[in-house]
Amino acid sequence: MLVDINQIKTSKRVRKNLGDLEPLKNSLRLYGLLNPITITKDNHLVAGQRRLESARQLGWTTIDAVVVEAKDPVTLLEMELEENTQRSNFTEFELLEGYKQLERLRNPNIWLRIWSAIKRFFQRLFRRD
Repeated sequence: MLVDINQIKTSKRVRKNLGDLEPLKNSLRLYGLLNPITITKDNHLVAGQRRLESARQLGWTTIDAVVVEAKDPVTLLEMELEENTQRSNFTEFELLEGYKQLERLRNPNIWLRIWSAIKRFFQRLFRRD
């Protein structure tokens, strides 16, 4: 659900230092918001402070949000902590493999490029208009 950024309240956050937001802002510019922020029904931020602040700095007026039912402070704090700790970064090997795959997709080998060109040629040749 799209929410007006100016309506979101961000008081009493555990995270004090948002760190360098430039990489996140670049990602938002390039791909948009991949994971919505989380808010309560009365627009208090539960999770996604860095995404929210990056969107603000980019001049966004709305942001995609998931609304949760939790009302008690204990559950809200647990959710904030959970969202920021239950992650698993790629191993160095996984990251290397991912970038190798990306490189192959961006720059296929010469035989794959030739085969693709031949396929396109015949598709155009036999295309029925």
